[in-house]
Amino acid sequence: MSMKEVRSKPKTLPKVELHIFDEVRLDLEIAEFLRLADEHMGVIGYTEHGLRHALRVANWAGMVLDQLGRPQEEAELARASGYLHDIGNFICRANHGQAAAAILYSILKPFPLTDRQLGLLLSAVGNHEEQYGQVYNNICAAVMIADKSDVHRSRVRHYDPKKGDIHDNVNYAVTESKLSVLREEREIRLELTIDPAIASVMDYFEIFIDRMVMCRKASTFLGCSFSIIANRTKLS
Repeated sequence: MSMKEVRSKPKTLPKVELHIFDEVRLDLEIAEFLRLADEHMGVIGYTEHGLRHALRVANWAGMVLDQLGRPQEEAELARASGYLHDIGNFICRANHGQAAAAILYSILKPFPLTDRQLGLLLSAVGNHEEQYGQVYNNICAAVMIADKSDVHRSRVRHYDPKKGDIHDNVNYAVTESKLSVLREEREIRLELTIDPAIASVMDYFEIFIDRMVMCRKASTFLGCSFSIIANRTKLS
């Protein structure tokens, strides 16, 4: 028997019927792993990495591709990837993106995805960390931008200014954050309102410069520039 004969036929799914984001969002196993990931991040003192962050990244990643006029299939896969990208934190913090991609293969195999769609989703999940992430496709790029742009005080669990934690200070200082796409200008823009009494714009760049470089590379892959507007001042 040849290898061609033993391989199962690839699943096919019309693009108009692709609702994988809803499928993963309603899955009880996935939801429990996301809750556990956030719980474990809290134990080691990290900001919120749970359902709030997952939904924010999902919505922003899909929005970026929608606004750039990319196919519905790509935007939907970006939403699903954005929702799932941090699930590996329930296993480990280091290399959590690759851990997530590894476990999601078996979890998502029964879902209504073609092999190519599953591969694209896993590539975005496995490459969102700035330490080693690579932009391989539009879905990777959108998830990177959405993830690294989610800075906001609602991610701080228990703010205590006496701790002097610069990550908590910067996140808590950001009272508004908005990611948008200027399609005609081919510009992806992150707008921040930062309370200078808590942290400065320089504090923001001190800890997030690698993330912003990643956003710029991902935006370039999408044929766009990336800019930051902090307290109504354009910085890039």
